[in-house]
Amino acid sequence: MDWTAIALSVELAAIVAGILLVIALPIAYWLTFTRWRGKFLVEAVVALPLVLPPTVLGFYVLLAIGSRSPIGRLWTAWTGHGLAFTFEALVLASILYSLPFAVQPISAAFAQLDRSLLDASATLGASSWRTFTRIVLPLSVEGVIAGAVLSFAHTLGEFGVVLMVGGNLPGVTRTVSIAIYDQVQGLQYDAATRTAFALVLFSFAVLAAVYALLRKPWSVAPVQ
Repeated sequence: MDWTAIALSVELAAIVAGILLVIALPIAYWLTFTRWRGKFLVEAVVALPLVLPPTVLGFYVLLAIGSRSPIGRLWTAWTGHGLAFTFEALVLASILYSLPFAVQPISAAFAQLDRSLLDASATLGASSWRTFTRIVLPLSVEGVIAGAVLSFAHTLGEFGVVLMVGGNLPGVTRTVSIAIYDQVQGLQYDAATRTAFALVLFSFAVLAAVYALLRKPWSVAPVQ
């Protein structure tokens, strides 16, 4: 079992899920509450990775961060090495690929809020930030958790995007999905079975823990 690839995938998924929470919250808030008629264009861009083949997205990301691109040249000048085929490239590509899995659950939770609570907060003189932190976010915590977990799980199982952008460098860009592919290609079916089963167990444990959390078993039952 390739524990290095598993650890790398978990690290990648955790970093991406954390960054996506920071990015997805303002995007979801804007998409939910804006009155701009053209917001469907932004919604289409956010949802594009859902229908776009991973290899296509990976190809364009690779072009955007290549050594001849402005981003690639800037990164090389800053760090002294290229961005493509690095762990940082995996993080960037995974953020783009998993963005809708973070934005859509949070946006759906925001849309279910009682707008009268927001109106009352504004009437009492609360700022937009105070209303968001004291009303919007606490009442949407389930959607936020769902977005974080979905983006984590989706990143954990990525294949096409990470292969296009990061290649297959052991300990650097070889994720667990690529390791399983290599094991199958090498006819190492026993090793592939063990690695795949470990990934299934881990994914199941994460999802089970989240669903148990969302059930709120600690809440006080209403008085009959």
